[in-house]
Amino acid sequence: MTKTLSALALILATTAGAAQAAPAPAAAPRPAAGAAAAAAPSPPPGPAIPGVCVVSYERAVAESTAGAAFQNRMQQLTAQVEAELTPERTTIQNDGRTLEGQRATLAPDQFQQRAVALNTRIEAYSEKEQLRGQELEATRQKALQSIVAQINPVVIQNYTSRNCSIVMEANSLIAVNPAMDLTAAVITGLNTRLPTVTFDRERITPQQAAAAAAAGGR
Repeated sequence: MTKTLSALALILATTAGAAQAAPAPAAAPRPAAGAAAAAAPSPPPGPAIPGVCVVSYERAVAESTAGAAFQNRMQQLTAQVEAELTPERTTIQNDGRTLEGQRATLAPDQFQQRAVALNTRIEAYSEKEQLRGQELEATRQKALQSIVAQINPVVIQNYTSRNCSIVMEANSLIAVNPAMDLTAAVITGLNTRLPTVTFDRERITPQQAAAAAAAGGR
């Protein structure tokens, strides 16, 4: 009984934050707190190094038309999930408040019976919310992989045409001479090769989620 009543007492806190469980569409990483206030360094004045090139995959995705379509679609899918979950969450919240308000007038066994039933609904809702979050994350990963798969040939084409001997990830560098940066050309090529992306939310059954959780715990 203690467990059930504790769950009931926490219902408002449990369900009020439920909307935050579904992951939002991918966003660019934020700089560390100490670095946020520092001004971005200017490109170094030194000459471009022949044969050394850089490219930013993150920027290529973010600034491409396919990347914009990806962001918009993820926002739509996230909104759809929230629209599905919100009515159920609100009903549970309201029923929890109602039951808590009846605590003083209900017989202890009646209150306990209703509390157990409500707790069962809370647990079922929490499982659904977690499953939808996993589906959105799986969708995000799959869509990003499809974009990156199209970026790679464009990167190869550009570093071949520029006779690059080495290509580095631009995001790992503090600053670089812009003449060594292939990213703008890669974005242009990606926009031609993959103007947009379309996809739907991945579906994961409770059984698949349970199997993945069990495999991850080994």
